[in-house]
Amino acid sequence: MYDRLYVEFFYYFNIARDYFECHELMEHFWLEEGRAPIYQGLLQVAVGLYHHQNNNLSGAVKLMSAAINKLDLKQEPKLGINLQQLKADAELYLQKLLRYEEQPFEQYDIDVEITDEVLKAEVLALIDNPPTPHDE
Repeated sequence: MYDRLYVEFFYYFNIARDYFECHELMEHFWLEEGRAPIYQGLLQVAVGLYHHQNNNLSGAVKLMSAAINKLDLKQEPKLGINLQQLKADAELYLQKLLRYEEQPFEQYDIDVEITDEVLKAEVLALIDNPPTPHDE
């Protein structure tokens, strides 16, 4: 079993596409887990997407860059996700953001591939019983 906040993060990231709520959940989880950079990196990918949704391009670039630096494949704890693919998707997104002036694009969603069947089942179970957003 995975921590409830961690599971809800992926529900809001992959299914509800509520990147602000992702930030709230992962921030709580990150603080509980001892502030591991890898979790901060996941949080920052969500915030980067949120900033782009809200036309804050400088914030999106800043957060996506910070996220990529923290998604360290060598330090990966058991996350249950394809971290290599997430990092590649974040890097591609950042490259597009850096060329935004010449080639504007609409914000699009990134999917985090869940590789652990237990985590996948826990996230999918939330579809029928969605969590209540945290408002702290």
